[in-house]
Amino acid sequence: MSERQLQGSCLCGFATYTVRDAFEYALICHCSQCRRATGAAAKPFGGIPAAMLTVENTDHILLYGEGVAFDAHCQRCGSLLYSSVRGGAYVHVTLGTLRDPPSRHPSAHIHVGSKATWDIIGDGLPQFDELP
Repeated sequence: MSERQLQGSCLCGFATYTVRDAFEYALICHCSQCRRATGAAAKPFGGIPAAMLTVENTDHILLYGEGVAFDAHCQRCGSLLYSSVRGGAYVHVTLGTLRDPPSRHPSAHIHVGSKATWDIIGDGLPQFDELP
């Protein structure tokens, strides 16, 4: 497991975090919830145990959701930084908010069965209608 730490932040720089460069998986999600949360065709993310993510200023974070399933946004600019998943044990860090390049890159597209009709995937990665 890599000891390298990656730096990340929101668009305005108000909310910052560090995460270990040890993503167990990286995917690109095309579900309608990810599209609405990001305002984009898809959400590229890296999955990692929640304990490997450190948010520097938790008071700068707005949580959207209930219990252990939530999205964490910057309360100032609204950027989606990560999602808490799998009962709160893991987080899905949005790769677009990383300042440093991660070692693991997305390996597949998921939820393409519900992708936007105008979303054309052309990178050659495997595509799954749901989670594999």
